[in-house]
Amino acid sequence: MRGVFLDDLTVTAGDLDLAALRATLPEWRFAGMTTADRVTEAIREADVVITNKVILDHAALSAASRLRLVCVAATGTDNVDLQAASDRGITVCNVRGYATASVVEHVFMVMLALGHRLFEHRVAVLHGDWCRSPSFSLLDYPFTELAGRTLGIIGYGELGSGVARVAEAFGMHILIARRPGGPAQPGRCPLERLLAESDIVTLHCPLTAATHRLIGARELKLMRNHAVLINTARGGIVDEGALLQALRDGDIAGAAIDVLGQEPPRPGNPLLDENLPNLVITPHTAWAGSRSRQTLIGELTENIRAFLAGSPRNVVMP
Repeated sequence: MRGVFLDDLTVTAGDLDLAALRATLPEWRFAGMTTADRVTEAIREADVVITNKVILDHAALSAASRLRLVCVAATGTDNVDLQAASDRGITVCNVRGYATASVVEHVFMVMLALGHRLFEHRVAVLHGDWCRSPSFSLLDYPFTELAGRTLGIIGYGELGSGVARVAEAFGMHILIARRPGGPAQPGRCPLERLLAESDIVTLHCPLTAATHRLIGARELKLMRNHAVLINTARGGIVDEGALLQALRDGDIAGAAIDVLGQEPPRPGNPLLDENLPNLVITPHTAWAGSRSRQTLIGELTENIRAFLAGSPRNVVMP
């Protein structure tokens, strides 16, 4: 049997142990980064394919006559035509819960950095403001502790609930959004109420038709002007132009964005060109702690072993 990892460079920079994964099949090819025009050829003779972000559409799957298993090296499976796979008897598996610690830590890293105005304080020290201060403590950038503040969570799965547990330890109040387009649920509130009452809003929902541009100009206007928006989910959930305008106009106090609609971003993306002290952009790394990535490799390995043993796990249905 032959396996192909179409984009292993999205997971490892040579710092992970891949021995167990390599041992699952007699033959493996780790393709680094497979471009769209080479996907069909890359998987034509494969029995097992691993993909993180490379798209497996109807045409590519149709040409892969030997393909039996697709392992997505992520939780989201929007890059695989699930119906086409099902029609051809191809099992699709994903990986769940592998990056919880990394994402949760990232959320609180940026929450604290923006909330405690870390960047302004650092610049003030470097510019000598503290040296010139008449007092022992420079109080030019007031901030408020997390304790007692309200955290709004949109998307209450593995990651959202993980964030909530840590937020409770900080003494925060929690609001959880009702599923977009879904019925009323106990303990959940409408999105409009969550936006209007939260001091910090963090996104952990998948990108779907219901969540595409879920946070736009209208929603940002509903937020408090001292509020902060954090997005470690998917770029398409937030209207980037509306976010930039809201930050410029002071509709919200800050934002921390780990994901963009186009990744890698194109030169000239206004969010990257704008030098705003209240905007933190990280390059889609919230998930990427070394332990989380090694756990991902372990879960891919177990998915393949389970499939070969006749008991597939983490199967995704169309």
